[in-house]
Amino acid sequence: MEHSIPLISTIAAGLGLALIFGFIAARLRLPALVGYLVAGILIGPFTPGFVADTKLASELAEIGVMLLMFGVGLHFSLGDLLAVRRIAVPGAIVQMLTASALGVGLALLWGWSLVAALVFGISLSVASTVVLLRALESLHLLETFSGRVAVGWLVVEDLAMVLVLVLLPPLAAALTTTGAVDTSGLWRSVGVTLLQVGAFVALMLVVGRRLFPWVLWQVQKVGSRELFTLCVVAAAVSIAYGATMLFGVSFALGAFFAGMVLRESHFSHRAAEETLPLRDAFAVLFFVSVGMLFDPRILVEQPLRVLAVLGVIVLGKSLAALLLVLLLRYPLHTALTVSASLAQIGEFSFILVALGRSLGVMPQDAQSLVVAGALLSIALNPLVFRSMQPLQRWLLARSELARKLAARDDPLAELPMTTDPKYLSSQVVLVGYGRVGRKLAQALAAHRIPFVVADQNRGIVEELRANGTPAVFGDAARPEVLVQAHVARARMLVIATPDTLGVRQMAANARLLNPNIEIAVRSHNADEAERLETEVTATVFVGEHELALALTRHVLERCAI
Repeated sequence: MEHSIPLISTIAAGLGLALIFGFIAARLRLPALVGYLVAGILIGPFTPGFVADTKLASELAEIGVMLLMFGVGLHFSLGDLLAVRRIAVPGAIVQMLTASALGVGLALLWGWSLVAALVFGISLSVASTVVLLRALESLHLLETFSGRVAVGWLVVEDLAMVLVLVLLPPLAAALTTTGAVDTSGLWRSVGVTLLQVGAFVALMLVVGRRLFPWVLWQVQKVGSRELFTLCVVAAAVSIAYGATMLFGVSFALGAFFAGMVLRESHFSHRAAEETLPLRDAFAVLFFVSVGMLFDPRILVEQPLRVLAVLGVIVLGKSLAALLLVLLLRYPLHTALTVSASLAQIGEFSFILVALGRSLGVMPQDAQSLVVAGALLSIALNPLVFRSMQPLQRWLLARSELARKLAARDDPLAELPMTTDPKYLSSQVVLVGYGRVGRKLAQALAAHRIPFVVADQNRGIVEELRANGTPAVFGDAARPEVLVQAHVARARMLVIATPDTLGVRQMAANARLLNPNIEIAVRSHNADEAERLETEVTATVFVGEHELALALTRHVLERCAI
């Protein structure tokens, strides 16, 4: 009996070949996603042999984007988003304008129309959230300040792209028919879009953050694990779909805000853990679907154009972001992380170019060039991230300017001369003022234990100082930051930041400045905790809510309270 099973064959071929080529890539010390992309090319319409259903693969990839963004929302609160607004909003806008200008210049040089050049330029300006999240998660950077800046930056880009997708049809129609733009129509479209997005965000923050955690609590009381997982997945997909159908918001943004409101539930961590395998599987299908769009002939027929597009994506965008972050007076490490995050393009680029093609304003080669740039930049992005730390060390060792940029000659980088002496001796130095650090600071303040905060978020440091709390801006892995926090005379160093990459350096510098200082550290998992206890000689705590309570009790006990 013959069956028409395009969905099953697409999933089976996609996941099966992704496993084979992902394994081969890993054995060759390449990122596994390179293998996933190769698998997509092999089952795509541009190579001989079996051809999977491109439309189905694209829809499966959309589910992957929803689930992945939902998972990010579960760990990314509204406070995190607002905390990075001063860098993410202006940075994303200026970076998009810069990258778009570079893309427009290339397209006009190739003889394309102005509308085609604009669409092409904007498509090169927005990075893939899926690729960024995979990179940040693999390096344990997702919950760090630099990681939150990168995610917030891409959320702003996604919001901007929602507006672009709404404005493109009337703009294209006006420019291609009359050569003039109906400004009243454009402003009307902008107003409607902003109202729709605002209504969705307000609904989620006012109603959703109360309703959905309550629903999750009711389902949890039944005691069925599968019902709990089903509730989480249904919420992610249903809210994302409803956001698109009712408010014109993208699936990705809808799922992101769904995760943010469900984060208010006490079971948000369980929800994230139980949906992780499903998110990983569909994320693989996303990369396979990207490979299916790639026509290898473009590399032979137009290699110089492909290299030019790749240059705009990997070099142009990254350098623009690097300079912007440094101009906003953030440290070198944050600038390098954000620039590496943006050195690729993805899902929104495909959507925008496809819309341009459907409107008849884009040449045939445009989609092939964008997909080629996406494929190559996605394959290179893990390597770009891995080169970030060696590049920073190389720059710091050879450049005085780099050392100044890392340290930042900034008033917030040192305590004021008027700081009360009680904060300069026998105090607690608290590194990181996130969810855990904030709870610990509240307990210390309640027990009148003096403490100094060191944090890489300039906005947090400004707010703390305005409230009378001593705080130092900078990367505590650098000795000068700990010196400014007066760690040499401190009774205790508490590292509450989730950035485990710098913990060892922080502890080593603190021991050099204060050999007898006691150190307490937060960690991601038990294995990492064991390594830190041995290497750092510190008391290590694992978790988040339980960690905050246990760490607070430990610090209060050690401070003789």
